[in-house]
Amino acid sequence: MTSSTSSLSIRPITRHDFEQWLPLWDGYNSFYGRSGPTALPAEITRMTWSRFFDAYEPVHALVAEHEGQLIGLTHYLFHRSTTAIEPSCYLQDLFTTEAARGNGVGRALIEAVYAEAAAAGASRVYWQTHETNLTAMKLYDGVAEKSGFVVYRKLL
Repeated sequence: MTSSTSSLSIRPITRHDFEQWLPLWDGYNSFYGRSGPTALPAEITRMTWSRFFDAYEPVHALVAEHEGQLIGLTHYLFHRSTTAIEPSCYLQDLFTTEAARGNGVGRALIEAVYAEAAAAGASRVYWQTHETNLTAMKLYDGVAEKSGFVVYRKLL
């Protein structure tokens, strides 16, 4: 991909995108160490995919397309909060192909989530990333503010 994003399209995912979405999804999961013996079970991938097309689910997906090829994805969801009347938007997944990185694709996907969240009446968009993801954090520092919160979790 060249540095031009003039032929870049950010759009909602369609059912016809599965064959191109799956390698991006696999790449995203591999980046976070979910591959090989620690891969996500296939039923999680199938459920994730089906949620994008279920009107009762708050989970959504956008893809970045360049010259007929998907080169990036983002998944986001809306939820309630105890500190706001409006919904919040959690940008859960963001991934681009290695060739697309540094060309504005990630920024375009984030900006598209901002637009979708605003259209839905959300009061904020937020996300998290691993502390070692320094390349992505350079982008994130330019499009949002760090909240200062530390994430804790316990797997059940």
